[in-house]
Amino acid sequence: MGKILSIAVGAAVIIAGILLMFRWIDPFKMFIKGTLPALLIFGGTIALMAGISEFQDTLKIKEKK
Repeated sequence: MGKILSIAVGAAVIIAGILLMFRWIDPFKMFIKGTLPALLIFGGTIALMAGISEFQDTLKIKEKK
């Protein structure tokens, strides 16, 4: 019974979120405009750091051989 209830509540929350997003489209757009650049900067920074770290690990492995 709990699984069915969680599915029903989840679906209701998704529908409510979609309806409210269309009702409050201007504040939603402003939120996206303010948040998206910061998320891209943070995501890009993390990807860059991971790439550099992997490159350094590859160089260390080649030096040991």
